[in-house]
Amino acid sequence: MVRNIASYSILTLTICVLLHVSLQTNETIDLSMYSTKGLSLNYTVSDDVNGSNDLIALNTSDDLFSPYLGKSFVGFKEALAFKESGGNYFSVNTYGYLGKYQFGTETLKMIGINNPTKFLKSPSLQEKAFIANTARNKWILRRDIKNFVGKRINGLIITESGILAAAHLAGPGSVKNYLRSYGLDNFADGYGTTVRYYMKRFSGYDTSFVKPNKKAKAI
Repeated sequence: MVRNIASYSILTLTICVLLHVSLQTNETIDLSMYSTKGLSLNYTVSDDVNGSNDLIALNTSDDLFSPYLGKSFVGFKEALAFKESGGNYFSVNTYGYLGKYQFGTETLKMIGINNPTKFLKSPSLQEKAFIANTARNKWILRRDIKNFVGKRINGLIITESGILAAAHLAGPGSVKNYLRSYGLDNFADGYGTTVRYYMKRFSGYDTSFVKPNKKAKAI
């Protein structure tokens, strides 16, 4: 009787061990079948100062982040768009700035867009406009990028992406004034957002994708 009980105990223990081992077997997961296409992505641009437009409140918790875009150029433009308009292609703010990236009509003319209504209705044109304007700003600021990237101004290490973001906010002239005055001339837009704030908020992204182009056009 004792011998039978011992045999059953050993058998039970063996089955448990085998189940444990089988459950611990490593299995490679094929991630290629997964995609973020069609998902609504959240970005984490802090709203610790007034935003650059009057929009409905959006969730900008620092606990939310995208592990995929990171500091890439796509991450840069999408984070900037989120700050500008919440990523809304059809947004118009109280100063009349248009679209996902909040362009003014004069800036649009410089990159070849003369029909604001058509621009506002065309997401693809808005994306082209962002690339063209960034390329143009990069050409205008090429010497400042060379001379100031890596330097510290008012406790902030200057980066190329910070310079380009600030140029999108305030224009390349205001960025030149900020850098060449070593932070004394710190332009603020109508909502109180400063050149320094954008330089800090959008620092450290990889913007090498955009090449300097004096004559960059969206059309």
